[in-house]
Amino acid sequence: MTEADKQAIDLVIVGTESSIDESKAAAVVLHRLLGIQPFARSFEIKEACYGATAGLQMAQNYVALHPARKALVIATDIAKYGLNSGGEPTQGAGAVAMLIASQPRLLALKDDQVSLTQDIYDFWRPINHSYPLVDGPLSNETYIDSFSQVWTEHKRRTGLDFSDYAAFAFHIPYTKMGKKALLANLTEVTEAEQTRLLARYDESIVYSRRIGNLYTGSLYLGLISLLENSQELKAGDQIGLFSYGSGAVAEFFTGELVAGYEQQLNKEQHLHLLNTRQQLTIAEYEKMFAESLEINQEQQFQDSLPYSLTTVTNTVRNYALPKTSI
Repeated sequence: MTEADKQAIDLVIVGTESSIDESKAAAVVLHRLLGIQPFARSFEIKEACYGATAGLQMAQNYVALHPARKALVIATDIAKYGLNSGGEPTQGAGAVAMLIASQPRLLALKDDQVSLTQDIYDFWRPINHSYPLVDGPLSNETYIDSFSQVWTEHKRRTGLDFSDYAAFAFHIPYTKMGKKALLANLTEVTEAEQTRLLARYDESIVYSRRIGNLYTGSLYLGLISLLENSQELKAGDQIGLFSYGSGAVAEFFTGELVAGYEQQLNKEQHLHLLNTRQQLTIAEYEKMFAESLEINQEQQFQDSLPYSLTTVTNTVRNYALPKTSI
């Protein structure tokens, strides 16, 4: 972000289900660390993996009313299930940040979203539970059915069909989930059309194969992966996006690639981040997994990242300002 961006941002929205505080929003801390102008709203949104999409839609509406202003939406989570659990292989952590403006440089969002809410306990984490509770078969079934419902309704409202889309990006709790939902709705399209859409799907899960589940950021990681790993896309192409949060809220909406979008991609930087990670042994991983922050004890930490937790004093977490720009 430029200084001009920071002066134009009126909303800082964090979508997460990994919040570190029951009261104070992480968006308030990020607002300070990023140096955004003071007269802004900063808050968190929670609805499982859907939260960031709710923030994105809110940001889109705000910018439509105030085209000279901008909004920052951040999807950030730690997907952690416990050792020897069924969800352990899908774990992941990370964040995706999106700057919303009236003159987009990557993707222009359409006003065609279709949302769906159902009160279902397929995945939940009660207060004081360290790890979520999951009904795996129900979660898979609800995900697939939710996509079918919002896709069918979207097609009814807009008249758009699979042939109108260059690609789809899905919420990706694990890499086969979106494919299952897509295949369940491709029964009436040609084999060539299936092949085309499945090839784009494979491009959208390249990064998820290496990172795992990001919860709120998963859909947007898939979008980044699609754009950075596909050679078939071009400006003007329509991308369908499916967001899903257990519990359950689903949404389908459309974005159109704008001219020059390729110049906004950071494939080399993203690959560098992935390729310079430290591989752990099983023993090292399990030791790290068991570590936790004791919030009631004063602690100091080595400042090794651009934004780092430096101390905990009287349960207050203190974060360092950036040492260098990224």
